[in-house]
Amino acid sequence: MVNLILFGPPGSGKGTQSANIIDKYGLIHLSTGDLLRSEIGNKTPLGMEAQKFMDQGLLVPDEVVIGMISSKLDSNPDARGFIFDGFPRTTAQAEALDKLLALKKTAISVVLSLEVPEEELVKRLLNRGLTSNRSDDANEDVVRARIVEYHNKTAPVADHYAKFGKFKKVKGEGTVEEIFGLLSNELDTLVGQPA
Repeated sequence: MVNLILFGPPGSGKGTQSANIIDKYGLIHLSTGDLLRSEIGNKTPLGMEAQKFMDQGLLVPDEVVIGMISSKLDSNPDARGFIFDGFPRTTAQAEALDKLLALKKTAISVVLSLEVPEEELVKRLLNRGLTSNRSDDANEDVVRARIVEYHNKTAPVADHYAKFGKFKKVKGEGTVEEIFGLLSNELDTLVGQPA
């Protein structure tokens, strides 16, 4: 089983490249945002627990999110692997995820980080803001603050996986196809032939 974390700041192309990776390699997309919405919508015990925190304007505790991830892993026993989206965002989450995966007799295979210069990210996000109707993409100060926040929060997670030789930087500039080619170079040896 191959477990991939795709990293990258806002505007780095994670969404586009995640879709490409899922299509080519048959990995299951594990988005914590989607999981939360699904669990709440299905009124599962974990979903109801998460709803209590969200109703108070609080972040859903890591152990609840880990429980949801565990359920998703259990419900896909024949999966080739998973691509983690939006998790882990902190070192504590990375450590909790590592423990969970160890219990499932698997582990994170690689963390691929899309590297894009800040000015290019700002340009991409402001362009996206023209059509996305996302207010956080329309204001340059907000865009820059999001990029700083990303680097502050995720740098320690990158360091965590780098300790185990699992962190790789991938150039996130060029055409979608060129960037996907670079990601594929990293994944072909791990995943084997596409699904």
